[in-house]
Amino acid sequence: MLAVDILRWLHVIGATVLLGTGAGIAFFMLRAHLTRDPVLIAHVAGTVVVADMLFTASAVVIQPLTGVLLAHLIGWPLTTPWIVISLVLYGIIGLFWLPVVFIQLRLRNLARAAAARGDPLPPDYDRLFRIWFLCGFPAFAAVMGILWLMLARPHLG
Repeated sequence: MLAVDILRWLHVIGATVLLGTGAGIAFFMLRAHLTRDPVLIAHVAGTVVVADMLFTASAVVIQPLTGVLLAHLIGWPLTTPWIVISLVLYGIIGLFWLPVVFIQLRLRNLARAAAARGDPLPPDYDRLFRIWFLCGFPAFAAVMGILWLMLARPHLG
């Protein structure tokens, strides 16, 4: 069925964007952070904020829409255990991603202010970066879990 194939393709693209953008953002933010250069960090964090809003936010909307439509067309009840677990993991991702978006904005602003003054990064920057960094682990693990569930569709319960 063409509709299922198109939805499945869009769903896979969305999952790929979530994983790829998340991993890319984490890599570039960490690399910039390790330089301790406020000018570089401000630039990278500014790009990261745009990428998160453009790519991640789009995928965040596309994923549940295509997933629910796929389940409906294929005939999988949303109460299927692997789907329920995926939805719970998706919620966990959201709980970590939303604060991270605001933290990234704050990191960018703190780095911009330090760069404009020619100052080193303030202590608030380091505290927020640690929170940002730690939020990535459960979110990344949840994305990996969802990808496994989508592919394996294990018979649970």
